[in-house]
Amino acid sequence: MINYLKDYILKSPSQKITYADYIMQTLYHSQYGYYMNDKRKIGREGDFITTSNISDIYGRSIAKWFYRKAIELNLPFSICEIGAGTGRFAKAFIDEWKTISAEPIQYYILEESPYHRKLQQEELILDENTKQISCLEEITPFEGLIFSNELFDAFPVHVIENQDGQLLEVMVAVKDDMLIESFVPLKNEEIKSFLERSGLKLNDQQRIEIPLQLESMMTSMANTLQRGLVLTVDYGYTNEEWMEPSRRNGSLRGYYKHQQMNNILEHPGEMDITSHVHFDALIKKGNQLGLMYVHKWRQDEFLLAAGILEELQENYDPNPFSAISKRNRAIRSLIIPGGMSSFFHVILQQKGV
Repeated sequence: MINYLKDYILKSPSQKITYADYIMQTLYHSQYGYYMNDKRKIGREGDFITTSNISDIYGRSIAKWFYRKAIELNLPFSICEIGAGTGRFAKAFIDEWKTISAEPIQYYILEESPYHRKLQQEELILDENTKQISCLEEITPFEGLIFSNELFDAFPVHVIENQDGQLLEVMVAVKDDMLIESFVPLKNEEIKSFLERSGLKLNDQQRIEIPLQLESMMTSMANTLQRGLVLTVDYGYTNEEWMEPSRRNGSLRGYYKHQQMNNILEHPGEMDITSHVHFDALIKKGNQLGLMYVHKWRQDEFLLAAGILEELQENYDPNPFSAISKRNRAIRSLIIPGGMSSFFHVILQQKGV
């Protein structure tokens, strides 16, 4: 990957590429991209962990929540999960659905990674009710739930910085056979428009990530969803939080063998790259497209409201490795103050209901 990247950059017109282009290549290149290879990415043997892979209780809780909402709003029993990873969430959701409803759930999975598609095929029974799709257009018009867990944080982002009142775009270049940052005056009109729409004004020496792909994904969701809900689980900041002094360096980082890497120019193609989601931009864009904002919770608050405590079995079992003990520990890990869930938020949007 590193040799490919150097050659790709040196052959570009300015011998510089945007961070968005760099992230797209390192994560999604068909041969060398991190998400495209067969290396295990999620879990103890991978580079990071998601809440949906802690326990099946997460997927089961969301299934119960959606069942109640579908009954309340008279929605079809249909869900489209975008970026389903290993398929563990989908399996837990479907397994729980079978215990609470005699009617089957129609489950669509949109997944870009060939490796994860293969894992999903091993984890799930694909049939007329559980299908992998290649694009949202395949299910348009759709009624039901569009769900994603840590989708937007993996999108390519541009990086800009305010230096002495001038907005610069941070580029990636090659010097002395190494990948380095290079600064150019901001000329990208889409970025300027995003900043204007969002109302963000950077402080001096502050840098921030600009997620142009966020808006295109929201547009695709809105065009697909005719009637139903969008449930987005991710970590991110509001505009007010972006302006806090602790955020002056932005949020772009990598995860390599469960270690946070602040320089994402290291280990290209071998580590996950992520940045925090612009929550205000996501909500505002959704409202403009007819995906009307309903509520935003911390993930632990959402799970408590969804009734996860009902799953907590207080049966005493001296064996810490028993199924009951493991299940109870998983539930506590999802709702304990300061735990993993407190860093994630759940945003609910709706259309036509």
